Amino acid sequence: MSHEPVEKIKGLPENAYTELREGEEYQPVMSPNKSVPEVTTWSVVWGLVMAIIFSAAAAYLGLKIGQVFEAAIPIAIIAVGLSTLAKRKGALGENVIIQSIGASSGVIVAGAIFTLPALYILNLEAEFYQVFLSSLFGGILGILFLIPFRKYFVADMHGKFPFPEATATTEVLISGEKGGKQARLLVISGLIGGIYDFIIATFGWWSEVVTTRVIHTGEVLADKAKMVFKLNVGAAVMGIGYIIGLKYTAIITAGSFVGWFVIIPIINYFAPGLTEAVGSNISLTVGQMSPEQIFSSYVRPIGIGGIAMAGIIGIIRSSSIIKKAFGLAASELTGKNKSLPKEELRTRRDLPMAIIAGGILITTILLFVFFHFGVVHNLGHALIALGIVMVIAFLFTTVAANAIAIVGTNPVSGMTLMTLIITSLVMASAGLSGTSGMVAALIIGGVVCTALSMAGGFITDLKIGYWLGSSPYKQQTWKFLGTFVSAATVGGVIILLNKTYGFTGDGALVAPQANAMAAVIEPMMSGKPAPWALYAAGAFLSLILTMINVPALAFALGMFIPLELNTPLLVGGIIAHIVSTRSKDEALNRARKERGTLIASGFIAGGALMGVISALLKFGGINYVNNEWFESHPAEILGFVMFLILCGYLIWDSMRAEKE
Repeated sequence: MSHEPVEKIKGLPENAYTELREGEEYQPVMSPNKSVPEVTTWSVVWGLVMAIIFSAAAAYLGLKIGQVFEAAIPIAIIAVGLSTLAKRKGALGENVIIQSIGASSGVIVAGAIFTLPALYILNLEAEFYQVFLSSLFGGILGILFLIPFRKYFVADMHGKFPFPEATATTEVLISGEKGGKQARLLVISGLIGGIYDFIIATFGWWSEVVTTRVIHTGEVLADKAKMVFKLNVGAAVMGIGYIIGLKYTAIITAGSFVGWFVIIPIINYFAPGLTEAVGSNISLTVGQMSPEQIFSSYVRPIGIGGIAMAGIIGIIRSSSIIKKAFGLAASELTGKNKSLPKEELRTRRDLPMAIIAGGILITTILLFVFFHFGVVHNLGHALIALGIVMVIAFLFTTVAANAIAIVGTNPVSGMTLMTLIITSLVMASAGLSGTSGMVAALIIGGVVCTALSMAGGFITDLKIGYWLGSSPYKQQTWKFLGTFVSAATVGGVIILLNKTYGFTGDGALVAPQANAMAAVIEPMMSGKPAPWALYAAGAFLSLILTMINVPALAFALGMFIPLELNTPLLVGGIIAHIVSTRSKDEALNRARKERGTLIASGFIAGGALMGVISALLKFGGINYVNNEWFESHPAEILGFVMFLILCGYLIWDSMRAEKE
């Protein structure tokens, strides 16, 4: 296919981020009337390479700290750097395809790691094909269910939704047409963050977590008052905090502080002899427990209740959008909506509805076969499982897309928790309980979680394509291949990490969301008592937070994720605030913030990738960590010093930015 000469890119149109006046149309960067290079051997191969690399990296980091970094921005930066190095002219369309295929990694990872590691946590058998197919089918459903809503979210609502992640990625791709300095900065910061985290994981030169137990007063406070402060000194975690920003990291950490510095000391002070947390099976009294044990037994269930209620609140708030989207999809799929004009321009073409309907039908049949022969081995139970997946995944698709469009955060964990509760109640009433019921519920939850994660992530890709002038049907077509490759990679990485680290016991990966799923599902399927009163307390807390306009999901996640993984997020958020507010010149502040975002992205990508390499080395029996030194107080002090140096570098290099 021949392409017309590509015009020099000047930047986004002035109305890219504003609402359109009556009669005004948005004209994307690449002309809709011209054919541009998009799907080529270069873009597809590099897109698949990015999908594999970032799937492995995101799975490791997500299981370690519970935060799946968004791969879109780093992939976009790398795509720009590669096209610059290869001296490819007019590579903008290709870079969008690389980003779109590669970004399948983050969303598939989020869907898989939030649920499927719970199978190992509950000591259940999980085969590769179960992990792979649940991720694959969920991803495909997310794509197919979202396509009918593309026009509503990216075109009809132009200028009304901020699309924060899509905005950042689009700016990277646009600036890439002017040179590859950003990619160079990402490589340098990636090496710094990667080597830093690799030294910790493979050589143990300094401790990964610093606590107040390093001083005598801290030991006394931890023992007597059950108060302890912790900080993970990893580069990747701090980088995530920078990108999240001060507002949300402060809310997340506030939830953590309430749990560790309010609830735990209060429980210890008023009920040191308590042995039962309203239904939980606990053998020690509170007085005999460490702060960490009190957190697991009493604070975490409150966080779980908060996460679930926050998801429900999000769905209720989006009910009008769900109804509208349901009607639109139904009319599109049945062909009853004759008022839609025939779109000839390549930038307005989606995959034909016949293909979407056929794809949904084929996926439905394959899902039924998978559930019947690979999961529940019962016709009735397989039909129930299929019904749960199709209804919940479709209804919640627009909720996920709406959340991404507004705040850039997908409340998929809360919606998945609710899916698990619904699934457990329905399956138990249908006679499927015990270990087989737990396996079924978790795999069903995995399919739904991946579908919702994909829907939220894919709307970002489509918005980027809308701004820049890509062909939606090409993005949609090749997204399926990225999903397949990412699902296969994630399945292998989860099994590898389980064999290397495990998800329970000392030194295990924290897998916070999967632990939440396991904690919810085990009592419901095994007849064990569950801490319903603590779940209820968390639910009411989310309601109260919503009333005072505090994001309940972020706060509840803070109560659930361990303290040491929240505090570096706050440090990164504080650094982002410092970097972006030091000057009276807003343009300079913006340039500094953007440079810091590139450096933080490098920390994240480098740290996560080296974490995977370290895991592979440990799996092969290569480990140079001296545990006696690694856990000593001097190693903690050194770790804190190294962390301060790393933070100082991020601030210094970010402040070197110059406005254009």
